[in-house]
Amino acid sequence: MAGRRRVSGSSVVALCLLLVSLVACGGRTTADPVRTEVQRVLDRRAAAVLGHDRPAYARTGDTDSFDNLAAVPLTAWSYRVTDVDRTGDTATADVELNYRLDGYDRGPVTTRRTVRLDREGADGRWSVESDRPAEKSGQQPWDQGTVRVVRGTHSLVLGVGQSTEALRGFADLADRAVPAVSDAWDGDWARRVVVLVPESLEAMAGLLGSPASSYRGIAAVTTGETGGREHAPADRIIVNPDAYGLLGTLGKQVVLTHETTHVATRADTTAATPLWLSEGYADWAGYRDSDRTPAQAAPELARAVSEGRTPAELPADDDFGFTADADRLARAYEGGWLACLMIADQWGEDRLDAFYRAVGAHDRRAGAVEDAMREVLGTTPEEFTARWREYLRTELG
Repeated sequence: MAGRRRVSGSSVVALCLLLVSLVACGGRTTADPVRTEVQRVLDRRAAAVLGHDRPAYARTGDTDSFDNLAAVPLTAWSYRVTDVDRTGDTATADVELNYRLDGYDRGPVTTRRTVRLDREGADGRWSVESDRPAEKSGQQPWDQGTVRVVRGTHSLVLGVGQSTEALRGFADLADRAVPAVSDAWDGDWARRVVVLVPESLEAMAGLLGSPASSYRGIAAVTTGETGGREHAPADRIIVNPDAYGLLGTLGKQVVLTHETTHVATRADTTAATPLWLSEGYADWAGYRDSDRTPAQAAPELARAVSEGRTPAELPADDDFGFTADADRLARAYEGGWLACLMIADQWGEDRLDAFYRAVGAHDRRAGAVEDAMREVLGTTPEEFTARWREYLRTELG
């Protein structure tokens, strides 16, 4: 080999000594003793959470989180320290928290945390002073206060600042939503949901790590990873109690069924799926068992059609922005719903489900809808749009 030469034993020793601060002679990075100690503290803390051992948890530091999450059913809870910045007897650790709700999460929820610690006591051990969401990371329910838990037949409801009676109402709605969605969607899914009910709009925004203005007027949202065909690990339906409380009985049920539909279809929802289809399908499932007519369920679009302003195109993704004009947002949801209702009416519900899956099977948006329309519905986007516009005039005019 070009450049190959022997190195004397003394040279090897000198080289290892020279690089010891960066790489050990065996090829391992030199361990950071503070990081190792912090990891051990957090490992003990995690074991105490899973063991419901408050005294053991208290020996690791601050106990507020333990009391707040005491009622939360957990099957996994662990920390992974990714970085530590130490200044004297204080340290700040960047940490990944991984946890799973017992019986509901197929995979772990991973969230970034900032943990601050102090070195105290005669033995100089590190103790947790605070454990908070990292910058740009959302809060967890127990960051906002004591979590109350209500179990339904198909649901787990976690609430903060809510009465047990109120949470029971959400569980009842979710328990009706799950079988309704299972009847509409023929794909495989967990058939259970987790609902988070914070105290206010501001608390909802805190869970989502976003400004409250982004969700004003939005009754609920669903969080989760899209495009995971193998499994949807940890979807959460998060309620905005301010907006949700203004809805009537039917509206509340439609919203919970809509959001539950997002949970059910998550594995087949990808970057290729346009929002008119994902939101329209969720609304279709939400209204499927109601007696609302299209004109009753789509008042903004009905008004536009009656005024001769029938949309020229299916709603674009930008039309669904939470900060968009309220009327424009309503027309987008209503237009997507009527597109899915048209498919169910004219091609059949099985074809609607097959169309949804066919679109999501693509890795990217380009060509996804076109291919699925041709293969499943036997039409083109141009023909479909013209048919949809006529459907709007017939049903809403």
